Amino acid sequence: METTYLVLVAVLPIFLITGCGALARLFGWLDTNADLSLMKLVINLLYPALIFSNILGNDILREPINLIIPPLFGLGTVLVGFAISWIVAIKFKIGNSSERRMFSFITGIQNSTYFPLPIIYLLFGQETVGILLVFNLGVEVAIWLVGVGFILSSENLKTFFGRVVNAPVIAILLATWINYFRYDQELPDFVFKTIGVLGQCAIPLGLVLIGAIFADLKTSVKVFTRIEISVLAVVIRLAVLPLIFLLSAYFLSLTTELERVIVIQAAMPCAVFPIVLAKHFGGSSDIAFKIVLSTTLLSFLTIPFWIQAGIKLLGL
Repeated sequence: METTYLVLVAVLPIFLITGCGALARLFGWLDTNADLSLMKLVINLLYPALIFSNILGNDILREPINLIIPPLFGLGTVLVGFAISWIVAIKFKIGNSSERRMFSFITGIQNSTYFPLPIIYLLFGQETVGILLVFNLGVEVAIWLVGVGFILSSENLKTFFGRVVNAPVIAILLATWINYFRYDQELPDFVFKTIGVLGQCAIPLGLVLIGAIFADLKTSVKVFTRIEISVLAVVIRLAVLPLIFLLSAYFLSLTTELERVIVIQAAMPCAVFPIVLAKHFGGSSDIAFKIVLSTTLLSFLTIPFWIQAGIKLLGL
């Protein structure tokens, strides 16, 4: 019961802040012209600051094994998600080839940051947050190296390197290097305070922007048509993949911190940011929105269940 309460305490603000973003759009406080600037601000400044604030001074991330295994698991979770989603899309004949690729792309990526970060911080503390961030390095590699290939045409490949080498990836690599060699101990306190304050802005502002995007799509997407897409995505993302992730953690010999990260990642709905990628690269926003909306709403019920199941199974 205590775990359920803590999870709800962590999850409720996420939904409420996202809702505030939707209201901000509906009332005209957040104009669509500001979306691109806000997105660049979050991705290039605030989120890297969050990464630095959670990696610097983290003793757990000075152990080489914690710099190798978590990213590999992050990569693996998304690749497994892509593979299962692609097989299901073909088996159930979801739309045309482009729509099947979009279904696989959106369903295969769990919400690896905005939802799990506050939950992990509340349940397990900062050291496990550091493992989450290097875990997410593998997630980023899977998204850009493999996932983007589902929706990009060949002429987009000339900008491939620029998409892979982005600010969050650079921040993770740089912060990990500084932390590993303890160069952070030479930095003055005001540097830590500055990046700490900037990092605290990343999640709230990102969620507000996500809520605004949701508000935009609700008027243009027919939510209650082709309901089989939402049902299949929910089954894969909130039932099949969590079971696979937890069983993998159970049968493999992993550190406690990585087991905690996998438990939280297993419970997550589909990521929201791929909706932005779908819009940017000309994919189906309709399919993306259906999947993200259905898995996100139902995850409010399934997140506590899977986290409790994972904690009990792994003895955390």
